[in-house]
Amino acid sequence: MPKTYKILVTGRVQGVGFRPHVFKLANTFQLLGTVSNNEEGVIIYLTGEPDVVGPFYESLTSNPPKASKIKEHHLHETDYQNFDGFSIVPSIKSGKLNLQLTPDFAICDDCKKEVADEDNRRYHYPFTTCVNCGPRWAITNSFPFERNHTNLESFEMCNTCANEYKNPADRRFHSQTNTCSDCGIELKLSSADGRPISTDHILKKTAELIKAGNILAIKNTSGYLLCCDANNPEVIKKLRDRKNRPTKPFAILYSSLSLLKQHLNIKAIQEKTLTSPEGPIVIIPKNDFKGSLALDELAPNLNQLGIMLPYSGILQLFATELQIPIVATSGNIHASPIISEVEMAHEELYQVADYFLDHDLKITNPQDDSVIKFSARYNEKIIFRRSRGLSPNFDTDIDTDKKIMAMGGHLKSTIAFLPNDYLYISQYLGNLDHFDVVERYIKTTERFMQLFEASPEVLLADKHPGYNSTRYGIELANKLKVDFYQVQHHKAHFASVLGEHALFDKKSAIMGVVWDGTGFGDDSQIWGGEFFNYQNGEMERVGHFDYYDWLAGDKMAKEPRLSFFSLANDTMQDKISQIFSEEEMAIYHHLKKKESLKTSSVGRLFDAVASLLNLCDFNTYEGEAAILLENQIGDYELENCKTYVSEIVNGMVPTKKLFNNLYIDFKKGIEKDEIIVNFLFTLATIVIKMAEQLNIKEIAMSGGVFQNTVLVDMIKEISEDNYKLYFNRNLSPNDENISFGQLMYHQHIKN
Repeated sequence: MPKTYKILVTGRVQGVGFRPHVFKLANTFQLLGTVSNNEEGVIIYLTGEPDVVGPFYESLTSNPPKASKIKEHHLHETDYQNFDGFSIVPSIKSGKLNLQLTPDFAICDDCKKEVADEDNRRYHYPFTTCVNCGPRWAITNSFPFERNHTNLESFEMCNTCANEYKNPADRRFHSQTNTCSDCGIELKLSSADGRPISTDHILKKTAELIKAGNILAIKNTSGYLLCCDANNPEVIKKLRDRKNRPTKPFAILYSSLSLLKQHLNIKAIQEKTLTSPEGPIVIIPKNDFKGSLALDELAPNLNQLGIMLPYSGILQLFATELQIPIVATSGNIHASPIISEVEMAHEELYQVADYFLDHDLKITNPQDDSVIKFSARYNEKIIFRRSRGLSPNFDTDIDTDKKIMAMGGHLKSTIAFLPNDYLYISQYLGNLDHFDVVERYIKTTERFMQLFEASPEVLLADKHPGYNSTRYGIELANKLKVDFYQVQHHKAHFASVLGEHALFDKKSAIMGVVWDGTGFGDDSQIWGGEFFNYQNGEMERVGHFDYYDWLAGDKMAKEPRLSFFSLANDTMQDKISQIFSEEEMAIYHHLKKKESLKTSSVGRLFDAVASLLNLCDFNTYEGEAAILLENQIGDYELENCKTYVSEIVNGMVPTKKLFNNLYIDFKKGIEKDEIIVNFLFTLATIVIKMAEQLNIKEIAMSGGVFQNTVLVDMIKEISEDNYKLYFNRNLSPNDENISFGQLMYHQHIKN
């Protein structure tokens, strides 16, 4: 006897080809009914024999579309309905949005083949997509995910595209982003002064301009990229000068995996990540590099390169025309957010780019490229930037009936919003010292509230009174008249790892190690080298690096030499006189005598070591000194390492003693790489020594210092199998995780 059933599938199930997949599966099982999107996910009504519906349901939930991620699925019998066949019906929104958003997907292999096939009607069409690939979050205005809720609404499908859309046998059946050269998005090429360049082969012409030594601003599907020939040192220098980016490494776009493999030795895990639907930048060592890249100009003083493969149709076709690696860096002025609007790009970048390649698809949610690195020995995945392809979803279980928004940190700002059953964490937004980043930050906050038709009932922010995220949180809380709480920076870091690994309910104690550059402490000092204990819902600070002087405020983070000055004793005056003028020495000695503000920052300790070793006295980008330190290391053997501190007393790491012992090695003429290896070995040993003292077997680590892959590997190697180690895996260890940590702390910590 046929019965009617209702199936609800939740999770990342919209914009991933779920409805066409259901349609084809239902026809295979000869079932009648409908499938549609709603505000919660995908809803299916089926009429058929129970012994047929059961296998259909099992097949659907165990083998869903490859881009989907099912969170929950439910089947129950409902009132009998008589259907005439099986059909995809228009989505009906009857409530507020309560589903995962769909991130952008890199161009799939099928679409790559089509744009390269002269006999295919999408040959050389740069915006070719299908149900498995293409922009999603970048062009989304509202949900459920339908064409009229995206910026493709203004592009009416031609008859051929419409027939593909309606044809169950076509792989673009119900593809919401379906377009072609007859009805779709158009490219326009112009010079920096706005003069249109007419050509029948626009991408070929663009490639010629790149090869001729020009800089191009190219509007990609998630924002502008600034591009030039990666083999040409002069044009790279020109780009650095115009963009005010003197030394920060540039990302490099390779036209194909095969060309990349000719130039670099890459691991299987790196290849898998490069070719994944997320398509991030992957940081790869440049050992035994065999190509002709201008390495010194691309990544000054570094032994690694940020590599990506074409992840959109426009980049795929452009790279194919070029057949050479190119610089592909964010289209912005230094420290500003990535630009996505044509008019703004021409206003802001006309003195940077020689030519502009624009298109007429609006981008609602601009995103930088995500950046990932793997450690050399253990292949530990470390996210340096979580953005395109990874945001804005975050899988976690949170039990609350409150709508909560966490405002995050300041330097690596993100926003976390819990408006329903799901958590959403924005793409990386940037440094809130800059006005236009603050504007983007506020706009993103408003966008979340608009999209989910919900305002937060609780607002969370950092304890630092000077953070613009904190100031805006206070302003928004007052405006909405909602509860407002502040969470200490490093406790939020620790809570982020506990949350990622679902550790809050563990009965045994967990030690937290949070090392970074700066954070406002509960004692009003500048923390950054902290140890915590978590157990039974309580988090307690149990140790830290011994305080030293915090000099000249935020200037200390920009000048590693100031960290060296702060930690230096009388035996180091000769070295100080080499990097400070007499007037500067007098000023900073005076400040040192009067300074009441102290810091425990391990990030600034890295700076001091880099300055001592003549690697970096002035940072031209955030974390430069620490990156240059790690960069000095080739291979190492733990049995040959020594530690610069032998004991920790009452939870206090003797910072100045550590630095003085390191300085003694420097004065002895010990090689820089050996000193740095010993320094990192000292830090790794401190982690384990502290755990031994506290008699804790589980350690959770966070903070920007844990972007150092050598340090992470050393800790794993030293700990052997005696400790359970936890790191941020799906979030960056840097301040991008603060918003998530604030929310986790608020939900789980009693004190």
